[in-house]
Amino acid sequence: MLVGNFALVTAALFTGAATYIIVAEQPARLGLGDRGLLREWQPAYKRGFAMQAPLAIVGFFFGVWAWWLSGNWRWLVGAVMLISNWPFTLIVILPTNSVLMKIPAESAGAESRRLIERWGRLHAVRSGLGALSTAFFVWAN
Repeated sequence: MLVGNFALVTAALFTGAATYIIVAEQPARLGLGDRGLLREWQPAYKRGFAMQAPLAIVGFFFGVWAWWLSGNWRWLVGAVMLISNWPFTLIVILPTNSVLMKIPAESAGAESRRLIERWGRLHAVRSGLGALSTAFFVWAN
């Protein structure tokens, strides 16, 4: 089913991007000094959000559509797992993001570093939700 394949590819792209951030980008940025760390995180977050947010929405719609066409509950579970990144981000991660976006790079220090470290742990949950979604889509396929 073509719609299911679109759901799977979209979820896999989301998961790959989220995992790259946790495995490569976050550890590399943590090696920077406090100012450099915040300077790198702020635009990277904006760009990552612009890429990942639409992937979660598109993958959700394809997953729901595949469920609607097939009646296979695994499509629906995968879709819900993928879109659950939105409420998780808005409720759990956004307070940290908002504080970090307001800190001028010149004021970066131990607190901004602690918040970025916390952000990384929270973002890992997004990777997990994406991986679970992808697994359900593979299982449904």
